[in-house]
Amino acid sequence: MNKQSGFTLIELMIVVAIIAILAAIAIPQYNDYTARAQLSEAYTLASGLKTPIAEAFAQDNTAANSCVVPAGTVTAGKYVATLTANASSPCVITATMAAAGVNSKIASDTVTLSFAPATGAWTCATTAPAEVKPKACL
Repeated sequence: MNKQSGFTLIELMIVVAIIAILAAIAIPQYNDYTARAQLSEAYTLASGLKTPIAEAFAQDNTAANSCVVPAGTVTAGKYVATLTANASSPCVITATMAAAGVNSKIASDTVTLSFAPATGAWTCATTAPAEVKPKACL
């Protein structure tokens, strides 16, 4: 008599159940991870303007001349639709996420960096949900 070897049906069902539980936990975490990674592009592009704007304010302390996007600056990315700076005080740099082609949690959200010339401090704010906000904007 030959001995049969292999898995029983109950063993296979247990393995499938374990994989289903792991997938139920992993998929939402992966969505948050991709949203966070895409939103970091907005913060990175906006942060690139910190030094030129702070230097411009050190040379000419007027928002109209200092709070501008320098020529040749990258103002859009794979996930960022626009990057703008308004000529007001405080100076506000706004990076707006694209409406399509990004995680649905952050579509059309914004990341804003504000510069107060009197103190030289930068502050960050975003319209993105709390679970995907960049650490610098908490």
